[in-house]
Amino acid sequence: MAYILVVDDEEKMQHLLTIMLARQGYSVDRAGDGLKALEMIKANPYDMVISDIRMPGMDGMQLLSAIKEMEIPCPVVFITAYATVDSAVDAMRKGVADYITKPFEEERILLTVERTLGLSRILAENLDLKQELQEIAGGHEIIYQSEKMGRVMEHARRVADSDTAVLITGESGTGKEIVARFIHECSPRRKARFVPVNCAAISPQLVESELFGYEKGAFTGADRRTKGKFEYADAGSLFLDEIGDLPLEAQAKLLRALQDQKIQRVGGNAEIPLDVRIICATNQDLQKKVDAGGFRQDLFYRINVFPIESPPLRQRPEDIPVLADYFLRRMGGGSEMGMTDGATRVLQSYPWPGNVRELANAMERVRILEGGSGTVTAETLSFLRTRANGPSDGEDFRLPPQGISFEDLQKDLVRQALEMTGHNQSAAAKLLGLTRAKFRVMAKNAMGYEGAVDED
Repeated sequence: MAYILVVDDEEKMQHLLTIMLARQGYSVDRAGDGLKALEMIKANPYDMVISDIRMPGMDGMQLLSAIKEMEIPCPVVFITAYATVDSAVDAMRKGVADYITKPFEEERILLTVERTLGLSRILAENLDLKQELQEIAGGHEIIYQSEKMGRVMEHARRVADSDTAVLITGESGTGKEIVARFIHECSPRRKARFVPVNCAAISPQLVESELFGYEKGAFTGADRRTKGKFEYADAGSLFLDEIGDLPLEAQAKLLRALQDQKIQRVGGNAEIPLDVRIICATNQDLQKKVDAGGFRQDLFYRINVFPIESPPLRQRPEDIPVLADYFLRRMGGGSEMGMTDGATRVLQSYPWPGNVRELANAMERVRILEGGSGTVTAETLSFLRTRANGPSDGEDFRLPPQGISFEDLQKDLVRQALEMTGHNQSAAAKLLGLTRAKFRVMAKNAMGYEGAVDED
């Protein structure tokens, strides 16, 4: 049921429009002037507004301007007895959905309402899509501070203006899709679709029909003609994630589609011309895969025209605190949480094998542990040290040929643990994988005085 607001300083006109609309099943509210209407619009999600132009206080034009300024997705229809060509043109320029003069016929009003409600649904869908994209891409603001990520974004900006094929490489969780969306949003194709496809998630038997579509009767269950991702992305960008997992047979057909800019649906003979920009991503070494015969060399050359490497989080520690702060605020509805220097050091010393995705999950856990408020300390992040003590990733400490001073190393580890935790014994012990009692003994022996291990 549509929700409509009628705005008119004449009580009779309000009453007449309310009866006409209510008979059609619409829910109707009424306001006698623009100021009252604006307050109601702020408080209620109306599907459309029908307003007089000439009213005391805030008139219809001012109400329309206020709605547009607040970016409220609510179309406005004007009804007035003082219509001129100039006033109608001015209203249309300012964004009014339609313009009706008094006296009017009921059929004209109802037809206008039906058409405008269709526009309202489109505006709402566009707003949802915009919010979804902003959520995915950090509100079009990709959070970073490091020089490495700055170079990545500069390359992305430069390649966006062209239709050059882009291959984004990097470990899982480094934000390859966000970079791809950024390229699309900065490109001339931004008004068309960005269509993501996870090649690793598609069954090998369904890859071709998923990418190119299929004709009715092409296989069992194909009861109608269906468009594939290529057609869906026409005039926009197609993002092929995990491209290295594409089967060899599908690779050959993908190469032909990229070279010819034409596709054939499964079970069909007609060639369908398309205008699609291709952006690919992978966490694999495609050159090694080419050498091993698992990926076509000609396809690799075709998609690797402009390579962009998204660096892992451990290689850009400057980004970790700003990303952590961003995730904490986003998950807390904008509320901020403080973070001690010790907590920052814990975050920057952790290797983050899951990269930005793992950091986001860790900050969600921090929000829960701290109840959404307070200060994040090294103790709060002790669960990261537990993970780091898991299976080795091959970067174990190696004793140098000249040897080391174990005593000095022990002192240094104790000092770092105490500094990172603000001299909290329990937290420092966890950082070194020790019980509190063992840590006290080691600290006393290493530091030589009790003051190094102040009580909690």
